[in-house]
Amino acid sequence: MYTSVDKVECEKGDDVANYPTEFLNSLTPSGMPSHKLKLKIGAFVMLLRNLNVHQGLCNGIRLIVRRLLNHTIDCEVATESNKGNQVLIPRITLPPSDPFLPFKLSRHQFPIRLSFAMTINKSQGQTFDRLGLFLPQPVFSHGQLYVAFSRVRSRTSIKVRVIKEEKNARKIRS
Repeated sequence: MYTSVDKVECEKGDDVANYPTEFLNSLTPSGMPSHKLKLKIGAFVMLLRNLNVHQGLCNGIRLIVRRLLNHTIDCEVATESNKGNQVLIPRITLPPSDPFLPFKLSRHQFPIRLSFAMTINKSQGQTFDRLGLFLPQPVFSHGQLYVAFSRVRSRTSIKVRVIKEEKNARKIRS
């Protein structure tokens, strides 16, 4: 279990007292790792920031946790051309990309998130041995559906689950 160190900056220095640490820890703005990061060896994680483009450590890359250390996490690249490379992921200070917060939050944490699933857009450029596609609503465009289906090597390697929208057949009585 890795916990983050959260800090807040306000225009008025006195306002910092209005944001207790427990409140800051409960926030998880878009693109930020959670305060508590529970990991185990063999877990699939997704990188949330570009760390080293030359090594292939870019936002959205999937990694497999190999060793859990105090200040770094030893991972293996699971996708792309650098598949199989061993990399160390350090803790970094992350500013949120959410412009609607009334203060500046900075979180010192590993820039990763568990990766049980991903969006069609995040899967672009990756190849999978097996793939499950869950469509609770229609895809945005035919191009999105093409990207989803082209991520596997054969059509027998993909399973699709479509949720049909049932029209409300209930009649209104007056």
